[in-house]
Amino acid sequence: MHKFLIALLIVLISTGCKRQPGEEVMLQEEEQDFSFRNMPKTPEINSAAGEILKDWKEYQDLENSFSVLRRASNTEDLKLAIDDLIEKEVAMAQGEYPAPFDQLQIRSRQRVLRTFLLKIKGNLAENRDVEEPMKQMLEGYNALKNQFNRITSNTLDKKLILNEE
Repeated sequence: MHKFLIALLIVLISTGCKRQPGEEVMLQEEEQDFSFRNMPKTPEINSAAGEILKDWKEYQDLENSFSVLRRASNTEDLKLAIDDLIEKEVAMAQGEYPAPFDQLQIRSRQRVLRTFLLKIKGNLAENRDVEEPMKQMLEGYNALKNQFNRITSNTLDKKLILNEE
């Protein structure tokens, strides 16, 4: 009797765990809504930096792409906006910088921005949460804009400090 119960239990478990032939597991990609409510605010560019930046076409294209990004409300919009931002950032990196901004401080902050853009793109491709990389990317973008402000508001003369002629 004991052997019969064990055999019955094994048969029930093995048949109960098998999938039925028309039964499919449906995996749905959820369309996630995205909000910029908890994201860092973008700083304003001062007038001196604004005068220089208004003639820099690559930067203006990047700035316009950021305004499109801020209007993204779901994952698909976010994917398109991030792809566009990456394209504009690459064009900016390969383009010619205005003389005051052709500095390592600007280029390094731009590389940080690119790193976080690529991180967001990877998270979107793998259906991962993008909230933390978005915060990091926006902080990197804010650092780039703040550096524009710092460079134009700096009144120190490098030639005088370094005794260059």
